Amino acid sequence: MTPEEGWRLIEESRARIDALDRKLVELLNERTRMVERIGRAKAELDLPVKESNREDDVFRNVLGHNAGPIPPDALRRVFERIIEEMRELQGMRRQSSGTP
Repeated sequence: MTPEEGWRLIEESRARIDALDRKLVELLNERTRMVERIGRAKAELDLPVKESNREDDVFRNVLGHNAGPIPPDALRRVFERIIEEMRELQGMRRQSSGTP
């Protein structure tokens, strides 16, 4: 590979990563809208924000569909963080609405 080819590959790859990042943001916002919807229903039903069994289901789902190259432990950490942020959002929404 020539230096020019290497730089072109890097630039093309970075442009593709930027496009993928924008798609990830769209998907995360769509997921957030669903979490907000669930949060409203939980508040109406007086259910807790955190549901450990459901979180285990999420991990089984994503890890079961992972074909790599991301290692399972790394994917789990990513989803732990996503779940943590979504749980925090549900809690904040609940507090702002005055629901315990």
